Amino acid sequence: MNKLIVALCLTFVFTGSAVAQQLGLKLKSQAALIMDAQQERILFHKNPDKVMPIASITKLMTAIVVLDAQLPLDEEIFIEAADVDILKNTRSRLRVGTSLTREEMLRLALMSSENRAAATLGRNYPGGTRAFVDAMNRKAFELGMGSSYFVDSTGLNRANVSTARDLAKLVSAAYDYEIIREFSTTAAHAVEFEDDDHSVQFVNSNNLVRSTNWEIGVSKTGFLSEAGRCLVMQANITGKPIIIVLLDSLGKNTRLGDANRIKKWMEIGFARKVRG
Repeated sequence: MNKLIVALCLTFVFTGSAVAQQLGLKLKSQAALIMDAQQERILFHKNPDKVMPIASITKLMTAIVVLDAQLPLDEEIFIEAADVDILKNTRSRLRVGTSLTREEMLRLALMSSENRAAATLGRNYPGGTRAFVDAMNRKAFELGMGSSYFVDSTGLNRANVSTARDLAKLVSAAYDYEIIREFSTTAAHAVEFEDDDHSVQFVNSNNLVRSTNWEIGVSKTGFLSEAGRCLVMQANITGKPIIIVLLDSLGKNTRLGDANRIKKWMEIGFARKVRG
């Protein structure tokens, strides 16, 4: 009986600590997770296991699968009619017939969330798009992302789903790739189109990479009407590598507001608790 009472008391203490730790941080995103990447310790969570559409966060997995296949990055690949989005009718500045290196397509997919670039990366995988999607799901299984499922390389299909907990694993894995770190945090990049001798400036879909207040190692945004506005990042905060996952944020700037609230919480509130 005494052992049972002690066990119940310990459970209450640990649960109470977790609840107390989350006081003072109110996020508008429907699901969120903050993790100390170094210690793999979750500092905050909100609906971490809710399965949700993830929109263009998908492109982090797309990049991992492309790089794992060790396909030549200097090979030129072409935008074809099959790469045009007929599901959501999103726009693109990559016209059908445009040729760029696989490296440039990867950069645009990660940095500015270019859907046609992501589509052609999947289509130019050995075995085509279907084989690419199979590789995405195998990689998810390998990473322990048991609640995640992929059906395309762009994230335009709402059937691409995951959880905040699974996406923290994806961000952690993505950070191991130097190219993903570089391309996902590039603020802007001009692409030269040799066929008609002009260049187009692409910008990062995450405004925070241009802020001097942030030190971001990996970044990816996402948006679908079914998914809301999403954001995942690895960033150094209070000298620690922190993984942030924000899903289904209402309003155009809510995910950025939530990210800044997390940063402030870490720097002022949570840091003070740790010191205490």
